[in-house]
Amino acid sequence: MSFEHLDSPKLKRFQRKITLLSAAGTFLDGFDLTVIAVAMPLILSQWDIGPGLQGLITSSAVIGSFIGALWLGNLTDKFGRKAMYVVDLLAFVIFAALTAFAQAPWQLILFRFLLGIGIGADYPISATLVSEFSSTKSRGKHSTSLGAMWFVGAVVAYICGILLEPLGPSAWRYMLLLGAVFALIVFYFRVTLPESPRWLASRGREKEAEEIMLKITGQKVIIKPNTDKKQKLGDVFSKTLFRRTFFVCGFWFCYAVAYYGISMYTPTILKPFTHGSQMMAYIGSGTVSLLGLLGAIIGMNIVEKIGRRPLIITSFTGLSIALIILALNPSPTMAFLVILFSLAVLFANMGGGILNFVYPTELFPTSIRASASGLATAVSRIGSILGILVFPHLVTAWGNSKALWLFAVAGLAGLIISVLLAPETKGKNLEELNDEVSSALNSKSSVGGNHGKMA
Repeated sequence: MSFEHLDSPKLKRFQRKITLLSAAGTFLDGFDLTVIAVAMPLILSQWDIGPGLQGLITSSAVIGSFIGALWLGNLTDKFGRKAMYVVDLLAFVIFAALTAFAQAPWQLILFRFLLGIGIGADYPISATLVSEFSSTKSRGKHSTSLGAMWFVGAVVAYICGILLEPLGPSAWRYMLLLGAVFALIVFYFRVTLPESPRWLASRGREKEAEEIMLKITGQKVIIKPNTDKKQKLGDVFSKTLFRRTFFVCGFWFCYAVAYYGISMYTPTILKPFTHGSQMMAYIGSGTVSLLGLLGAIIGMNIVEKIGRRPLIITSFTGLSIALIILALNPSPTMAFLVILFSLAVLFANMGGGILNFVYPTELFPTSIRASASGLATAVSRIGSILGILVFPHLVTAWGNSKALWLFAVAGLAGLIISVLLAPETKGKNLEELNDEVSSALNSKSSVGGNHGKMA
């Protein structure tokens, strides 16, 4: 297909630009999904909200992201990476601003839900675009940097909470409004990026792909038409791809149950140990997020050295051990909680929290790459919703330590799935990975066709 020119060292600057602007989107995801946890104690002090409504406010963006990932991920394969890459940022700008001016809980829920649609869309769009422009040697590092920037966004949300909390009961509005300001800056720069030539070639638009390759590489290349049968989203459930589909959906679901459940309620869990100090709860929660970011940075820098499979297995092992120790201690101290939560998210983000931007884009062909990534994102949102909505009820019924077994079991399930199913894709370019799938699907199709003729 002549995309080996994308492996040229001369393109490093351009590829860093693509990665940075895509990572800016995941920064917004991390900020917008975390800032509601930071703002929630202030919202509760201003509005009379019960546990059920609190859960809806906290989870509404995650529910919206389920729809955004499933729906707009599919549209990204139909209409192109760039179109959706820019459009979804509009949702960030508009709805993040509207959340700041919400006058009632139902308005906050609605605007957060609509914001979530944009958040969900950005996962498959950004991850797909980065993987399709990256060189083979740096694809893992570039893609995992998207995950790392999610946690930068989460840390920034806590920093903003600490800085804005002195403004009083309405400080939460300024926290939410910052998401719109950040999004507007990213939107401005994203409109300058080109369409993915790999996507253009997969749609039979070779000439346009050649023009973009000439523009970004400075070399004229001939892109041959792709004669392989085009895959459909339904193919992810075929015998050939189901193992991969189950793996990416399964490990991401397990990670999301554990991580989102912990991160969304860390300030709430820690507050009783701070003698009512909201600032101390923020500092403790920010420390947990900071260690999570450290884990993502560690994973990002070793993924091309040790490979994807060892990294994800190590990640779920460490996460599971930390959560089991937490669950076994019925009377923890503030320091114990912060240390163990920090270790849990450090290990979680070292593998599961960044490889969710890598595996879905590497294991599926170009024609359904964003759709498959969107499906995996959507399944992970179910895990997030489960962690967010179920955990408070378990705390009420069982207490904190026993409720934490929900997350420990999720970590163990992720470990089992990774040990049994995680493949190694290190060092293979996307065309090699595409060919493995296409040849298997085409051979099964031809076998089916021959049987039909014989019948």
